[in-house]
Amino acid sequence: MSLFTTQAGVELYYKDWGSGPAVVFCHGWPLNSDSWESQMLFLAGHGYRCIAHDRRGHGRSSQPWDGNDMDHYADDLAELLEHLDVRDATLFGFSTGGGEVARYIGRHGTARVKKAGLISAVPPLMLKTERNPGGLPRDVFDGLREAQRANRSQFYQDVPSGPFYGFNRPGAVPSQGLIDAWWMQGMMGGHKNTYDSIKAFSETDFTEDLKKFDVPTLIIHGDDDQVVPIDAAGRASAKLIPHARLIEYPGAPHGLTDTHKDRVNADLLAFLQS
Repeated sequence: MSLFTTQAGVELYYKDWGSGPAVVFCHGWPLNSDSWESQMLFLAGHGYRCIAHDRRGHGRSSQPWDGNDMDHYADDLAELLEHLDVRDATLFGFSTGGGEVARYIGRHGTARVKKAGLISAVPPLMLKTERNPGGLPRDVFDGLREAQRANRSQFYQDVPSGPFYGFNRPGAVPSQGLIDAWWMQGMMGGHKNTYDSIKAFSETDFTEDLKKFDVPTLIIHGDDDQVVPIDAAGRASAKLIPHARLIEYPGAPHGLTDTHKDRVNADLLAFLQS
């Protein structure tokens, strides 16, 4: 296993596949770097160095009691990139990982970054507020916390069986393999860490972070995303990031890196080559 220890003593597991220009992947909640394996296998096979880590408290990384917030996530990523001496990288963030990428750029700039991508990502803000009327009510996230505390294992089966992959839509054909893999990744994470992360991904306002993007940025979002609705997320982010390119996938769910992986892979490769 490849492990790196941050200055704060947090062990981070990471994968480093292939060689060539660096592409760094940040995963969603409550998953880990395995969720990017289809994209990493594809791009590493096309001449790119693909790096992905398990966020603190997730996967094979250590489970600190505190620090389960976007500032710490971004700082951990900064230390990892410095440790691996990654330069001219493209950063791709899925869902919560999109928030991690945004906060990284907001806090650490783009000295090591050539391009960025937000895939089904949570920025600019998921929570409904007076300034963000298109967000989701707090009751939604309170419900997620309640479900996790009540029966985390069942909750982690219900999410992929339903809205995450759109398997709750009429005519959808559920994949038990995808559901099982989602459950397994979620259960590898710490209970406290994944619980705290609900607040991190739902309440963090990335508006000012997005305004600091000064590199070419790709945004991919499904217009049937039931987890992170496109209007308050992908479309709103595209208005805040200078010269961002938004690609909308008609009918696609939140977990489109699996359900639409061939198209995602092709779009990511075209963006890298552009």
